[in-house]
Amino acid sequence: MPTVVVLGTLDTKGKELAYVRDVVREQGLDTLLVDVGVTEPSVQADISRYEAARAAGVELDELVRRRDRGVAVAAMGRAAAAIARRLYEEQKLDAIICIGGSAGSSIGAAAMQQLPVGVPKLLVSTMASGDTRPYVGVKDVTLMYSVVDLSGLNRFSRLILGNAARAIAGMTAGRAETGKRDGAAEKPLIAATMFGVTTPCVTAAREYLESRGYEVLVFHATGSGGRAMEGLVDDGLVGALLDVTTTEWADELVGGVLNAGPHRLEAAGRKGIPQVVSVGALDMVNFGPPETVPEKFRGRRFYPHNPTVTLMRTTPEECAELGRILAEKLNKATGPTKVFLPLRGVSMIDAEGQPFWDPEADRALFDALRRHLRPDIERVELDLHINDPEFALAMARALESMLAGASAV
Repeated sequence: MPTVVVLGTLDTKGKELAYVRDVVREQGLDTLLVDVGVTEPSVQADISRYEAARAAGVELDELVRRRDRGVAVAAMGRAAAAIARRLYEEQKLDAIICIGGSAGSSIGAAAMQQLPVGVPKLLVSTMASGDTRPYVGVKDVTLMYSVVDLSGLNRFSRLILGNAARAIAGMTAGRAETGKRDGAAEKPLIAATMFGVTTPCVTAAREYLESRGYEVLVFHATGSGGRAMEGLVDDGLVGALLDVTTTEWADELVGGVLNAGPHRLEAAGRKGIPQVVSVGALDMVNFGPPETVPEKFRGRRFYPHNPTVTLMRTTPEECAELGRILAEKLNKATGPTKVFLPLRGVSMIDAEGQPFWDPEADRALFDALRRHLRPDIERVELDLHINDPEFALAMARALESMLAGASAV
């Protein structure tokens, strides 16, 4: 019987959480009621606040003595994350539902961020009608706006919470049936990265791999896309990586708005899965409308991608540093890795006659990779543009070959 974890602060939302638990049980599912509050709960939990706190090394009594709400919320967020991770690893969590205001939502979201994509996650929150990025992150968290504050049970809150409970029950039951139908004997899932200016390359590569029976997930390299992809790799859901578009590192280095953080290009190497990597769109840094570009970049080369996106060309010095960073990340790889260099340009607008054509900058990028890559990492240099069909097919066939080799081991 699938188990839905009902998690929240039982000192402030005990009756509401118990109601959610009871409705989930009425749908024929098991439940675990987890307390991540700080003071005495109003209903009995299956997993107490002390057990949750111990999972993260949190001293609950010390939190109570300090009487600092901000510190307590942060600590119980760590506790929620630890207990959710433990329950999932012990196969005692098939889905999770949390309810709360701003503090309870942040605690519940911390738990949900520890669970792989595909595990149903539903957060009923007073904050679900504002900036939701802190709660969703890069996971498939479903948000439901509570409309009213979650303070007591009444005909309105029962309606909202009842709908939420039945929704998580439906997701849980449906996921179990899907798993039975899908089976386990499938080819590895491939993740690919794409930007508008590398679309022809990724499309051609994807179509080839799909013709060979692979499923390809394409991620838009806009910061959140790169982080989402790295998360799926870490969760073990991706079996190979076609990382055509590493542009997010340009934003991370120079200060653009679409960076994926300092850990981009690490997950595949850490997991040891096959990866074919290129330098797509490292000729550009992303900003918003022209008036949002920082003053310090005045005099640089810009291209208006659309009214809300302004692109800035990377310099030879920045490209050299990008090459060094990519090499540093890839040198840590524990699995099969190949790097493809398109010598005639790295994006749609980095080609002869196009606005960002800069052979000196591209050469600095390539030279840095040549100089810093581990000698045993194969580097494939082709006198082609990144969007030439031949370049795309070369990358796709290389990854196919690597996957064949991995399956034969």
